[in-house]
Amino acid sequence: MFLAIDIGNTNTVLGIWNSGEWLWDWRISTERNKTPDEYGVLLASLFANGGVEKGNIDDVLISSVVPPLNSVMEKALELYLHLKPRFVGPGIKTGLNIKTDNPREVGADRIVNAVATYHLYGGPAVIVDFGTATTFCALAENGEYLGGAIAPGVGISSGALFEKAAQLPRINIRKPEQVIGASTVKALESGIYYGFLGQIKEIVNLFKASLPGEPKVIATGGLAWLWEKDADCFDIVNPRLTLEGLRFLGEMNRK
Repeated sequence: MFLAIDIGNTNTVLGIWNSGEWLWDWRISTERNKTPDEYGVLLASLFANGGVEKGNIDDVLISSVVPPLNSVMEKALELYLHLKPRFVGPGIKTGLNIKTDNPREVGADRIVNAVATYHLYGGPAVIVDFGTATTFCALAENGEYLGGAIAPGVGISSGALFEKAAQLPRINIRKPEQVIGASTVKALESGIYYGFLGQIKEIVNLFKASLPGEPKVIATGGLAWLWEKDADCFDIVNPRLTLEGLRFLGEMNRK
């Protein structure tokens, strides 16, 4: 069994791959103050509830954009699974030619998404990942990673608005019934939903115009479903894209 872990700023996603399929995947909150024991107990509980024998896991690969948690998760896995995980970073073969000014500064999650996209769908492609930040990545036809754009995610953007504007209530982010809001809550729903929808469509269209051919647009991340229907620029929505990328990298780098 292969365990894939993607540590993001807001959520950590885990998946168990075995015999050609994903048996389980989980999404948990990323908490920087948790100890290795707390993460170890949580992992053990998830596996027990899923009927996963932890002794059957023989490989772990982690992508992380939260460096302080790397040693914590590593120790948790060593203590509770008796496994030493590998991390996406220097020394890991990706098969990509990263054409940015400084390849080392490209986030592990963006590289993993690009690997998955190229293996599953080919290039050229535009990858949109809805996380703490909304990231847009461009992939050439030959698999070159060209770069991208990073925008504040809907969660932190709306959170900053609610925090700084004393008279604005916190709301659940959803598609409103109509664009013209007849109340403060409905106006917030409209501004947040359609504001981000416009951002998504504009950036994707600009990316597509900058790439030759007919790029596919792949969406992933925890909030991809929210704009799936109205952002008619998406060709594919794959919520497991990052896990798939870790799976491919695990196979490529297995000794």
